[in-house]
Amino acid sequence: MSKRKHMHRKHRLLGTDNKVITSPASAEATACIHKMCYNAEELVSQQLTMQEITHWQAPPAHVAWINVHGVLDIALLQAVAKRFSLHPLVLDDILNTEQRAKLDSYPEYLFLETRLFYYDAESLSVSSEQISMALGREWLLTFQERPSGSFEPVRERLRQGQALLRKSGVDYLCYALLDSLMERYFQVLEAINEDAERLEAHLLDNPSPEDLQNIHRLKHVSIELRRAVWPLREVLNSLIRNEHGFFSPQTVPYLRDLYDHTVHFTESLEAIRDTLSGLMDIYMTSLSQRVNLEVRALTVVAMLFMPATLIAGIFGMNFSKMPWIDDTYGFWWAILIMLTIAIAMLLVFWRRQWLSSRHQQ
Repeated sequence: MSKRKHMHRKHRLLGTDNKVITSPASAEATACIHKMCYNAEELVSQQLTMQEITHWQAPPAHVAWINVHGVLDIALLQAVAKRFSLHPLVLDDILNTEQRAKLDSYPEYLFLETRLFYYDAESLSVSSEQISMALGREWLLTFQERPSGSFEPVRERLRQGQALLRKSGVDYLCYALLDSLMERYFQVLEAINEDAERLEAHLLDNPSPEDLQNIHRLKHVSIELRRAVWPLREVLNSLIRNEHGFFSPQTVPYLRDLYDHTVHFTESLEAIRDTLSGLMDIYMTSLSQRVNLEVRALTVVAMLFMPATLIAGIFGMNFSKMPWIDDTYGFWWAILIMLTIAIAMLLVFWRRQWLSSRHQQ
């Protein structure tokens, strides 16, 4: 089968080393606050304590990005929520890390939820963490369960002075972070696609019961991804409508492009699911063919012994007078007849290619 590539023009893997996209198992969800304030001329990046965030003020004419790692520190979250006047329901949504992608609007900010996925190629499984964002007029809050590195490309672009990002407002920063998450989605998708192709090649060569389990694992992964991306499309569609005016007209086209990425991702994911369904058919066909070959082999053996059984049964009848009963070589004549018939049947089976496992019915 030709190699399938489910990548958008903007989403490229750096190499095969990025195939396993996993979160470090030993990573501690230590709560910390990191802030970046920037404009076209300068960038300030530093850690903040819980006491400092309570009275912190953004510099004038700067975009403020506050990122919180570790959402289980309730005291820290309450301090951030108090500083930026977040609704108690927003705090509950951040603490409930099993949320689906959604968007809530408040007078002073927008609050949205999405998920970040990690793919483990060894176990063919996927795990995820919740990413929460609160977009204000001049600030952006992001909440992560643990440091994941998913936003590091955006930070690096800010440090390098990427012109468009540094000159744009907080709304474009929100788009850039969402685009970074979508980049990770496509990396996971590509890794799943490569595993599906290797699984298909193995099925065609030497199918095994383990392949069936791997197919089910990949199907489960594709279902998890679809559950996450499908509501994300609705979130982006709401952001594009920009009913509350949090996005500038210059940023809305980028949101449309991001929405197109989600559509492309969904279509590619459906293609992979169809491929996995085809792999299931290949496995069942291979299993059925193997059973047919085994049944045919047993049938050939049974047919070879049927004439011998018939002859042995005839000469085993309790009659006083039968051919070759008194003959000195009668036993060997019977054995010779049995072997002759068996060899003749083997020749017939061989000519008809019944003994070849490659013969196609």
